[in-house]
Amino acid sequence: MINDGSFVTETVDLLQVIGTVRARRMFGGHGIFLDDLMFALIADNELYLKADQHSAHFFAQLELPAFSYQKSQGKTLRLSYYLAPDTFFEDSDDTRLWATRAFEAALRAPRKKKKR
Repeated sequence: MINDGSFVTETVDLLQVIGTVRARRMFGGHGIFLDDLMFALIADNELYLKADQHSAHFFAQLELPAFSYQKSQGKTLRLSYYLAPDTFFEDSDDTRLWATRAFEAALRAPRKKKKR
């Protein structure tokens, strides 16, 4: 996965409308975090937003694909992150709406306990 640093910077700047968002390098891409919860990811200069059973239908209505990748055994793994709509980057109200939906999905997700 190749990520252009300017895309990451510009996307994180847009996402500041919902709070202090930061990016962290992960697996050749970037995880996007607010309050230590990952709610988006950037891979190959594409933004994917977290979804769950309460919000996946918004992505389905627009026929936006889920993020997926090939595992070493040739198996495809699909994550619950969906491509952000073009309007996310074009309209500040849509930026806030979609980012909030993604963060709310992250809040609803079960949390893994930290190992001591």
